[in-house]
Amino acid sequence: MTSPAPASAAKDTRRTPAAERVYAHVKQAVLERRYEGGVLLTEGELAEAVGVSRTPVREGLLRLEVEGLIRLYPKKGALVLPVSAQEIEDVVETRLLVEQHAVRRAVPVSRPLVDRLEETLAEQVAHAETGDLAAVSAADRCFHATIVEATGNQILTRLYDQLRDRQLRMGVAVMHAHPDRVAKNIAEHADILRTLREGDSEAAALAVHQHVSRVRHLVRGEDLRGYGLAQGGPR
Repeated sequence: MTSPAPASAAKDTRRTPAAERVYAHVKQAVLERRYEGGVLLTEGELAEAVGVSRTPVREGLLRLEVEGLIRLYPKKGALVLPVSAQEIEDVVETRLLVEQHAVRRAVPVSRPLVDRLEETLAEQVAHAETGDLAAVSAADRCFHATIVEATGNQILTRLYDQLRDRQLRMGVAVMHAHPDRVAKNIAEHADILRTLREGDSEAAALAVHQHVSRVRHLVRGEDLRGYGLAQGGPR
């Protein structure tokens, strides 16, 4: 006899506001590139996809517009905004400032930090083997966030957390356009971990600089539309 679903699970489903479900659905799809930059989403399509009425769809979309992921057009729908070349530059610059400082602070490296980085690296390898690029990107981002969190600086960690959505979206886009980057990213992470183990803070900072700068170099001089990105930013 099949056991009934736990009552708590049913309650959790009912308690989830419809607008929150729309928000989560669209945001995840944008970050994973199932809704690519330049795609126009209609309220009717989203209402059907999530199983809600149009009112909560509008509420969820308004929140996403505030976050800069979409732009609303009355009576037309919501345009998924491509990531601009300027945004890439800004994210890379901010990441370099934060991550190079963090990796220097991590030396001498603690055993718990090494263990956590090894774990995240293994997760990346496992997801790469299944071809789940969204999960690879999430593990990639977690690797770097772990080093930042190890500084113990809560303000710096919160600043870095604000880059999360942009990092995930860019990561998936670049890996789609350059599948070889998956293996290269893993190798570069292993190199960062090696320099930390060796206690060479400057070598670790250089490895981080080269690794993070790859995104900037990959999109320069190329057709950014292939990434779901936009030259010069959204219009």
